[in-house]
Amino acid sequence: MPSKSVLVIGGGLLGLAAAGALAEAGYRVTLLEQRPHLGGRATSYSLPDGERVDNCQHVTMRCCTNLDHFYRRVGAAAKIRYYDRLAFASPDSRRGILHSSPLPAPFHLAPSFALFPLLTWAEKRAIARALLTIARAGGHPPFPAGTTMLDWLHHLRQPTGAIERFWRVVLVSALDEELDRTDARYGIDVFWKAFLSNRRGFEVGIPAVPLADLYDGCRDAIIQQGGEVRTRAVVRAIRFSGPRVSSVALDSGNEITADHYLAAVPYTALLDLL
Repeated sequence: MPSKSVLVIGGGLLGLAAAGALAEAGYRVTLLEQRPHLGGRATSYSLPDGERVDNCQHVTMRCCTNLDHFYRRVGAAAKIRYYDRLAFASPDSRRGILHSSPLPAPFHLAPSFALFPLLTWAEKRAIARALLTIARAGGHPPFPAGTTMLDWLHHLRQPTGAIERFWRVVLVSALDEELDRTDARYGIDVFWKAFLSNRRGFEVGIPAVPLADLYDGCRDAIIQQGGEVRTRAVVRAIRFSGPRVSSVALDSGNEITADHYLAAVPYTALLDLL
């Protein structure tokens, strides 16, 4: 009996992860991506002179376990170089480095944190108390629903300097949002997974190849299972027959059918297609 076919719309990280898993499970996958490269917004583009420029997701961390698993599945793990020294820079050009010691987690960064030059001793003590609160609760300290990260830090009496030179630097970089707009559970989760729960979560990984080259393994895995990857394939509409999807219409005028359909595109784009 032939394998079931699946049409995946979108070649970003979500679409690639889904398509790879479905291909491994024996489905015949057709992946459609409108750009010339896979990876969605986390990929590369070419300048007129041929130079490749990366766009988005410039770095990863060991605590990004889902992304790490994805890279290992597609054979890209060896293309990521990890660094075990986390550097901070202040506006007055001073630098501070956090690195591991032989101590077990969550105390492995304590010696370098004690010598960290960008914070006062009062700020360090306050940060240490907050981190111990997270560690003692196993990453889930209690707080009222709807609490922002800034609310939580104020509740723990974090000094302004500690918030601006430590908490904000880490969390705005990690979550791309200001502390007064970030749910406390997400901010706390970053520190639990990156700094407290294991010794290597804080390590920073930088791709050693252009981002687009990280996803070659995804294409190969799909093709090896009898599937197909199409770039520059612009989807214009999702067609329905009654309550079920019947086909996907391309910009070229062609229509593609499958047994199952999976849309891995931003919700705004999906609404347009529907």
